Amino acid sequence: MQRVVVTGLAAITPIGNNLQESWSNLLKGVSGIGPISRFDCGEYETKIAAEVKNFDPKQFLEPKQVKKLDRFCHYAIAATKMLLEDARLNIDSELEENLGVIVGCGLGGLETIEDFHTKLLKKGPRKISPFSIPKLIANMAAGQISISIRAKGPNLVTTSACASGLHAVGYAYSEIKLGRVQAMITGGVESTITPMAVSGFNAMKALSTRNDEPQKASRPFDKDRDGFIIGEGCGLLLLESLESALNRGAKIYAEVVGFGASSDAYHMTAPIEDGSGMELAMRKAIQEAGVSPSDIDHINAHGTSTKLNDLCETRAIKKLFGPHAYDILITANKSMIGHTLGAAGGIESVFSVLSLYEGKIPGTLNLDNPDEECDLNYCPYHSVSKEIHFALCNSFGFGGTNGSILFKKFTS
Repeated sequence: MQRVVVTGLAAITPIGNNLQESWSNLLKGVSGIGPISRFDCGEYETKIAAEVKNFDPKQFLEPKQVKKLDRFCHYAIAATKMLLEDARLNIDSELEENLGVIVGCGLGGLETIEDFHTKLLKKGPRKISPFSIPKLIANMAAGQISISIRAKGPNLVTTSACASGLHAVGYAYSEIKLGRVQAMITGGVESTITPMAVSGFNAMKALSTRNDEPQKASRPFDKDRDGFIIGEGCGLLLLESLESALNRGAKIYAEVVGFGASSDAYHMTAPIEDGSGMELAMRKAIQEAGVSPSDIDHINAHGTSTKLNDLCETRAIKKLFGPHAYDILITANKSMIGHTLGAAGGIESVFSVLSLYEGKIPGTLNLDNPDEECDLNYCPYHSVSKEIHFALCNSFGFGGTNGSILFKKFTS
């Protein structure tokens, strides 16, 4: 079995169009949530979102390519270019066949679907572009990444709702661990701040309607939370075998040591209330790493700001860690970047790795009135500087799908 390390990171988020800006703003407690600008939301219950701001795809793609690709692919290709620069990876003919791409995406080109459906109804089928289908399919992010850098290894998408990005990281790690490939570009991407998505989540009563206070609307673990904030973005990691990383003298951010996946086998949208499915995913990741629950210093929680998710995740943590649960530094990135859906596990894995590498844990915003049962240390408001050795990152999704990945501070 190969040891697997992280040698590159990239992020495009509602609080920054690159890794450095996003991480700096996360540590400062900057919120990326504001009024929706993509469409007229006057008739919608929710009028706020966490949008990526001032992103120009033409800085990374040719104008014709911009037109042919959905917004989520713009983010994926741009993040890939920044990732390879960060990793200082030279892709030669030998590496081409041993470099794969697994990227999570929950909904794909929903913006494209809505645009072309409107055109179909107004102008008829002859006005539909031949690029409509390849523009909207969810695996096109991984496909376009592969095409752009000539990565000839596995090329696929994981689509498992809000766990898509984390599952991608987990299965990319597994491919390298088993010796099937040398390196993987992995993570998650999503861009679905659209009329259909907002109205659909509104119909489920899943989104916050705190429209008059956008930056206070995402409130993970707070008693007054009323739903999540839809977000967008991309978070990518370069995973590599330790042997490969050492041979090329790569900077190593962290080691990946465990991955756990599970199902609640319970309900199409609601998590099982005792948190047992979430607990199982975390337990599997820790068991694979061969460490004890008491070794875990930090959890980057799924922390959506919905009534049931935050409660169930807290119950799961208490169930697995017992008294040690109160010693773990827990954070909820979604309090600042919103819920980026299929991208969440990728972006939050990036931030988990940086917490290990820099010894800094971002705070959780808007925890003014903690839920009585959500009584763990969620690092309210302020980031914490502390050397940590193990960071667990959680993602859970509709369909009862759960994922947890465990990162370790790298030591030779």
